[in-house]
Amino acid sequence: MGRWLQSNQLDIPQPANLPGSTGPLAPYVVVGDEDFALSSQLMRPFPRRGLDAKRRTFNYRLSRARRFVECAFGIFTHKWWVFLSPIQLAPQNVNVVIKACVVLHNYVRTYEATPDEDAKDESPPSENDTIQLGRSGVAGLRVRELFADYFLSPIGSFPSHQ
Repeated sequence: MGRWLQSNQLDIPQPANLPGSTGPLAPYVVVGDEDFALSSQLMRPFPRRGLDAKRRTFNYRLSRARRFVECAFGIFTHKWWVFLSPIQLAPQNVNVVIKACVVLHNYVRTYEATPDEDAKDESPPSENDTIQLGRSGVAGLRVRELFADYFLSPIGSFPSHQ
């Protein structure tokens, strides 16, 4: 997957505005932990030493995203038990099984979803500049800073519980 991500073979959507933002377009990213290398396509937390509020907030939000993905995978494996253990098939057949389960999962979710769940504002992105993407660590740092700034902004922060 890492090679496909780096060579742009995953058919990831084009960069878009972050929700409520009119700032620079942000790339879609894969969330990872400290074991992964930061890039413009893969976000990892800031190092844990000497974190300011912005970096702690980013790490917290990234951690929440990872937990959300882990829960989604848990739901997926509960429905499709083939993923509870190593799949004993040829690699090309494993790919077919995974794709079939994803399609079936999305089909089931579509017909189990409530009407409000699917009503999203799909307005087109504005003509703002896109964060310059690349494979270098510098591009990854810029993308991570974009998300960190957004998470602290009024539109990107969580509502306060008073």
